[in-house]
Amino acid sequence: MSSQQPGKNISNVEVTHVSSHGIWLLSGQKELFLPYDSFPWFKEISLSKILHVMELSPGHFYWPDLDVDLGLESIEHPERFPLKYKEM
Repeated sequence: MSSQQPGKNISNVEVTHVSSHGIWLLSGQKELFLPYDSFPWFKEISLSKILHVMELSPGHFYWPDLDVDLGLESIEHPERFPLKYKEM
């Protein structure tokens, strides 16, 4: 009897480095840098929440513990997406 893994693997991404400047993601063969200046919601978050990331579809990243969705284009070209989270 052989067992099959239920469902499909939706996560092809991993956080490879976290520094005082931002986080690095590896997706396939592409390394992406998310600086805190452009992605401030990651700056004061626990490491376990940052590491819990999924790639729901190619180029669509989701952090379920933070309810943050980011597309590849917004990571590679944050200047095209000027709206930013502001603390109240």
